[in-house]
Amino acid sequence: MRKLGLIGGMSWVSTAMYYEQINKGIARRVGGVGNAHLLIESFNFAPVAQLQAEEQWDALAALLAASAQRLQQAGAEGLLLCSNTMHKLYDEIAATVEIPILHIGDVTAAKMVQDGVRRAGLIGTRFTMNEAFYRDRIEQHGIAIATPDPAMMKEIDRIIYEELTRGTISRVSQRTLKTCLTIMGQARNQAVILGCTELVMLVDPVANVIPVYDTTALHCKAAAAWIMGEEAQAAPQVALAAVGR
Repeated sequence: MRKLGLIGGMSWVSTAMYYEQINKGIARRVGGVGNAHLLIESFNFAPVAQLQAEEQWDALAALLAASAQRLQQAGAEGLLLCSNTMHKLYDEIAATVEIPILHIGDVTAAKMVQDGVRRAGLIGTRFTMNEAFYRDRIEQHGIAIATPDPAMMKEIDRIIYEELTRGTISRVSQRTLKTCLTIMGQARNQAVILGCTELVMLVDPVANVIPVYDTTALHCKAAAAWIMGEEAQAAPQVALAAVGR
């Protein structure tokens, strides 16, 4: 069993999901009281969110790279960024360590390709929806990406930062997300990507008007497979992404 390092706290809500889902994935495999061997460095999200708002990406890259290095020095054999948005800095962080970082976009795209999805909507923070770092990673797998209109983007971003990162679930926000997914389905998207780890708090991936890809669940599933050394058999393209830097 490999030791995995988690860079979390962005927010603590999503990191709790990661911890629970990875351990459940390992427990199902090993049985008894077995669980994953994890190292976790969890940030205080308040200053991180402030740096995001100020577009201080170099400062954030330095913070996360230092975290990755500490986890590597502590014995982590691989890493996860427990955040979709912070994959904006994936290349900068990966360049500072000698261990693989499993990219959430590659994991998600691999599953969508397996399912035959060729066009999908993407929702997440304003950074994830507006910038190329995430969209391009998915589109490299042959999947066309669409995003909501600017007003809906702004509201989804607000919901994430003002509600979900604090653990707040609002019925009004649930209806907003349902409306968004309905519109995306009407626009002939085959699926919608929950490109923010906390969005699953508002969206049921199973009971919905359009297939929904929960990136947190997919990332955790791939992490559990990697911990057990199963990634090559389960998803060759994900295994390649994890080690091919």
